[in-house]
Amino acid sequence: MKQELSPEHRVALIQYRFERAYKTLEEADYMRVGNYFNAAINRLYYACFYAATGLLIAKGIEADTHNGVKTMLSYHFVRTGVLSLEHGSTFSNLFDKRHSGDYEDFAYCDAALVDYLRPRAEAFIKSVESLAQE
Repeated sequence: MKQELSPEHRVALIQYRFERAYKTLEEADYMRVGNYFNAAINRLYYACFYAATGLLIAKGIEADTHNGVKTMLSYHFVRTGVLSLEHGSTFSNLFDKRHSGDYEDFAYCDAALVDYLRPRAEAFIKSVESLAQE
């Protein structure tokens, strides 16, 4: 059983998760400039992951795993229309690409994929941050 967060700690944790999301987005940009495309996808995924966990914390929804975060995001926000299907697809796509890049042999991401997903990741983070503040 997890310890209940005080309201002050909850607010601080949510703020931290979004700060970390934006900082990790910057890391993705550095990886892209250096032509480390798999690493850039990894950083884009984690930027969105931190934002998604910030939203779940803000709404009092628990998820203990990466798959749990994806499931809860879909169940509570995408399926209900609160978060667009496009944003849900962005998160799922990054989840899959990061997972294959980290665990599968010969997984390859290229500049075009990073350039396609980078603005979508930022839009996801901003949208999720807005929902967390409601």
